[in-house]
Order: sequence, then C-alpha cells, then structure tokens
Amino acid sequence: MKTMLVSEFKAKCIAALKEVYRSREPMVVTLRGKPIVTIQPFAEFPQGKQLDERLKDLERSGFLVRSALPRRTFRPVERRPGALSRFLAERDE
Repeated sequence: MKTMLVSEFKAKCIAALKEVYRSREPMVVTLRGKPIVTIQPFAEFPQGKQLDERLKDLERSGFLVRSALPRRTFRPVERRPGALSRFLAERDE
C-alpha cells in the first residue's frame, strides 16, 4: 500500500486522488510518521448497498458515530434577493 506525507498530499491532492482511482489501490496519508487517513477507490465499497446500509456498516466497524441530536432542516440565512451581491460589496470595502 502506497503512503504519502500529509504535506505532500496537500500539495498534490488532485494527482493523488487520480492515482488512487487509476491504480485501484488504497493510499495512506501520514502525519509525522503516523497514518491519519486511508483513501480508497469508491468502487471498493460493496455494490448494491443503499446509503443507510453503508452507514450502519461504518457504525458497526467503529469508523462512524452518528449524532444523538435530532436532524434539523437548514434554512437560508438571508431570504432577500441580492444577498450575495451585498456580501461581496461589503467584503471589498
């Protein structure tokens, strides 16, 4: 399995992702010699499983902990037209 320093990954992120995709081999990103993340091709996930089944698999394996808080719906911060224009104008001042 190929490894890459986090600083190198930061500089060559897109190239590293393309390499994982092309080679179909996982890559481990390390920080100070310790592995911090594994990147693997998406096709490596079991085919035919729905998202909820995949999330349950990740929970069982300990890679995912779901929030105990109830899900909230997100609402726009600003509903008036032109909010982006006003934000950009303020930012440029």
